[in-house]
Amino acid sequence: MMEQMSLFDREVPQPLAARLRPRDLDEFVGQTHLLGKGKVLRRLIESDQVSSMIFWGPPGVGKTTLARIIANRTRAKFIDFSAVTSGIKEIREVMQKADDNRRYGEKTIVFVDEIHRFNKAQQDAFLPFVEKGSIILIGATTENPSFEVNGALLSRCKVFVLQALSAEDITVLLNRALKDPRGFGDMQVEMEPDMVLALANFANGDARTALSTLEMVVLNGEIREDGTTVVTKETLEQCTSKKSLLYDKKGEEHYNLISALHKSMRNSDPDAAVYWLARMLEAGEDPLYVARRVVRFASEDVGLADPQALTQAVAAYQACHYLGMPECNVHLTQAVIYVAMAPKSNAMEVAYNTAKVDAVEQIAEPVPLVIRNAPTDLMKELSYGEGYMYAHDYEEKLTAMQCLPDSLQGREYYRPTTQGQEAQLKERLDEIKTWKKEHSLGEKKDANRNS
Repeated sequence: MMEQMSLFDREVPQPLAARLRPRDLDEFVGQTHLLGKGKVLRRLIESDQVSSMIFWGPPGVGKTTLARIIANRTRAKFIDFSAVTSGIKEIREVMQKADDNRRYGEKTIVFVDEIHRFNKAQQDAFLPFVEKGSIILIGATTENPSFEVNGALLSRCKVFVLQALSAEDITVLLNRALKDPRGFGDMQVEMEPDMVLALANFANGDARTALSTLEMVVLNGEIREDGTTVVTKETLEQCTSKKSLLYDKKGEEHYNLISALHKSMRNSDPDAAVYWLARMLEAGEDPLYVARRVVRFASEDVGLADPQALTQAVAAYQACHYLGMPECNVHLTQAVIYVAMAPKSNAMEVAYNTAKVDAVEQIAEPVPLVIRNAPTDLMKELSYGEGYMYAHDYEEKLTAMQCLPDSLQGREYYRPTTQGQEAQLKERLDEIKTWKKEHSLGEKKDANRNS
């Protein structure tokens, strides 16, 4: 019976995502900030010098795949743990064996998928063995490890943040699946590039979702007399369970729609803004993507002309995160209409971009001694913090103390507009600058008299 089951298992083909799992770093797509040529994580893997680490990122971005690549390259013993099936007793038994192997010079790498599902007691069972170097722990999680991994264990691991794959990354994977013999390379599959891109956008950064959907789409394609499998728009729409918007070959429609939404809000046109919002959501756009753009807009185009705009936008993002579509469409509508109707100011973006130029071009500019922290006696002896004026000690809650470096003294980055509440801030800032100028001159006169 066991033999029959084994034979049967071998006859069942693996899912497309499993068959196409990258075998090495050259096949891996995405995460170039970690795995590009010369990047830290790539060097660690290629030199077989991995230390305890945690891969944190959304589903389908390559966390488990990276662990498999490490397993294939390392000379260490590689153990795979499941957070669902592994108990404390099993963990301790394996850890003790790893500790014994260490005495004979053998390294052990333990991979824990979904480490956030391990309770505190299970995580604590790893801790002493990580501390003394008996094992190298590699964890993978979709949840923020700051909250889901106990502090002592987390402090001994390097956290690598993996990002959702771009539509371009997923398009590469889908095209590879259509050509690779491990995928559909042995079949004749016709699928238009715009449908491949539509499927890539539908996957929302998740390679596993993309490949699983592609498999469904191809298996449900129309087979012609010559044996060619043709994927039609109707098949794609049925397999994605929604009438997905088919972006054009360059993917421009996606960017055209978000541009239309952004510019309608900027032009204070709530009707147009809601229309473009609906176009995006009904085409299957990720509501969190739209919400992130609205959050950006709230500071980039409204800013302090109406500080509540950011509050509205962030609240809408949270609502989208909690509820998802279709329930969150009204929350996004509220935020979009609010920021469209709000007074406009781009003073925040102008302030930062202007300051960025000085920060980059004069990056070695020292912090004035007067506003440096002086936690040690040596720093005090070096005049750190000498002459610092604590604003709360003064009746006006202001001082004329210089906070910019000498070379940037007098530079203005924030220039408030007269729109909305920012008009009041402009009056306040003008008063502050006038007061500081007068008192700065007074201080200089006093200094000259004393000299």
